[in-house]
Amino acid sequence: MNIKKVIYLAVLLLVLTPITTSIISASGFSSQKEIKDNNVLDKNVSIAHRGASGYAPEHTFFSYDKSHEEFNADYIELDLQMTKDGNLIAMHDEDVERTTGHKGKVEDYTTEELKKMDAGSWFNKKYPQYAKKKYKGAKIPTLEEILNRYGDEANYYIETKSPDVYPGMEEKLLHSLKKYNLLNEQNLSEGQVVIQSFSQESLLKVANMNNQIPLVQLVDKYKLSTFTGKDLKFIASYAKSIAPEYSDLDSATVQKLHQYNLKVHPYTVNTEKDMKKMLSIGVDGIFSNYIDKYIKLKNTNDTL
Repeated sequence: MNIKKVIYLAVLLLVLTPITTSIISASGFSSQKEIKDNNVLDKNVSIAHRGASGYAPEHTFFSYDKSHEEFNADYIELDLQMTKDGNLIAMHDEDVERTTGHKGKVEDYTTEELKKMDAGSWFNKKYPQYAKKKYKGAKIPTLEEILNRYGDEANYYIETKSPDVYPGMEEKLLHSLKKYNLLNEQNLSEGQVVIQSFSQESLLKVANMNNQIPLVQLVDKYKLSTFTGKDLKFIASYAKSIAPEYSDLDSATVQKLHQYNLKVHPYTVNTEKDMKKMLSIGVDGIFSNYIDKYIKLKNTNDTL
């Protein structure tokens, strides 16, 4: 090969390399580092508490659709209960009365029986300013229905209960997440699924089954101040974030939690005044029934 040809090939390689790199990047062949840089948990996150539950019946597709499609919240937050026939459904209370008017616990009813209940009319009565005719007769969704509806187009912040309340809940949850391909390496590295619980036992059980899922330790009101450094160190050994009641936080407490490499996601912040305070003390996101207000404040704060 003559010297002119060698020089020509070398120059051609230099010219094509950045083009090839751009094509590969555009085609989705990202490096692992690039994938990790896209982790939603690395930004200040907006967690739609029970969906857009300030505007539509909580834990129904009306509230989930509004938070996900209209407000573009980072996460749909789900509370799980288990039915008599062993299915996971979305409902905050263990008792069905508040949101359906029926008596008894979720575990006393089959999925079919729960599906016949009206989970929307209570909202119209309690919040007439947001009432809509279509909310009457709203159905209680199962976890499978939720995952089937949104798939990997949404991010999920899912709460489990104590294993004593619903034995086998964690196994069923992970089975469903795996079924919908939400536990693959890329989805986990991007923070698409987060599991939260007040039950340390439940979180440790999840960690034992899959230690790549980001976990969040929920903390009862007033309890955060009782935690020792040893307690926080242990929480940080299995959890990525800690979620206390928002009134238990100040700037010094947030800084302390950050020293243990814990993200801070307080619940449930519903007024603009409290949202501004949370932003000012450096939290990493919030739970809110009015998540659109937080998104607007956060975006304004980012541009200052």
